[in-house]
Amino acid sequence: MRTTLKLLSAAAIACFAIVGTAHAEFDAAQKQEIENLVKSYLLEHPEILREMSANLEAKERAAEEQVRGKTLIENAATIFKSTSDPVAGNAKGDVTIVEFMDYNCSWCKKAVTEVSSILESDKNVRVVFKEFPIFGAGSEFAARAAMAAAKQGKYWELHQALFKHDGPVTEEVTRQLATDIGLDVARLEIDMKDEGISKSMQETQALAIALQINGTPAFVVDDKVFPGYVPKDQLLSAIAQVRSAGGCKLC
Repeated sequence: MRTTLKLLSAAAIACFAIVGTAHAEFDAAQKQEIENLVKSYLLEHPEILREMSANLEAKERAAEEQVRGKTLIENAATIFKSTSDPVAGNAKGDVTIVEFMDYNCSWCKKAVTEVSSILESDKNVRVVFKEFPIFGAGSEFAARAAMAAAKQGKYWELHQALFKHDGPVTEEVTRQLATDIGLDVARLEIDMKDEGISKSMQETQALAIALQINGTPAFVVDDKVFPGYVPKDQLLSAIAQVRSAGGCKLC
C-alpha cells in the first residue's frame, strides 16, 4: 500500500510539474491535451513510476543521513557520554553502541538477547542505553524504575528482568520484578521522582527527534544510525568497521 501511494504521488508530481510549467503558456484545452498525453504515456510505461519512486526514496534517505550525520557531530557528547545514561559492558571500551529502547517493544525484547551476547563475547564493547518509552504509562514507569535502579547498582539486572517478562510491562509488573531481584522498592519509587531522570528522558526524546528516530529499537554505532531491529551479525560488522577504520570518530 505504501509503495502504491508513493507511485501515485510520483505520478501526480510529474503531472503537476508539467502542467504547472505550461500554465502561463497554454489555454485550458491545450493543458487538458497535455494532461491526457502524460496520462497516456504513464499508462503505457508504468515502469517509470517505480523509477521515480526509487529515486525519491534515495533522495529522502540521503537527506535523512545528512541530517543524522550533522546531529551526531553536534550532540556526540550527549549521545555517547551523558553521565545520566545507564551503561553496560566495558566502561572504557573502544567502541560504543547506543540503544534507544522501550520495555514494551517486542523487537527490543529480541534485541536484548543480541546485545547481551555481544557483551559476553567482546569484552571491549561499551553499551549506552537511552530510555525511550513510547508505548504508554507502563513503559514510562519501567524506564524510570530502571534508571532509578542504577542508584542501587541494579540497572542491568532490572533491565534484563523487564525484557524477559512474558507479557505487557505494567507498573505492577515492574514493582514485582524489582522486588524479585532484591531492590528496595520504597527507595526505588522515591528515586524515580528524581529531576535528573526526567531531564535525561526529555533529552533522549529530543535526540530521537533530531536523529529522526521514530520507533524502537534504534542503534547508533559511532557515526552510523540504525533505525529498527539490528541482528547481531550486523552490529558486529558495524563494530568491526569502526575498529578497522582506526577507532571511534565520535564515540
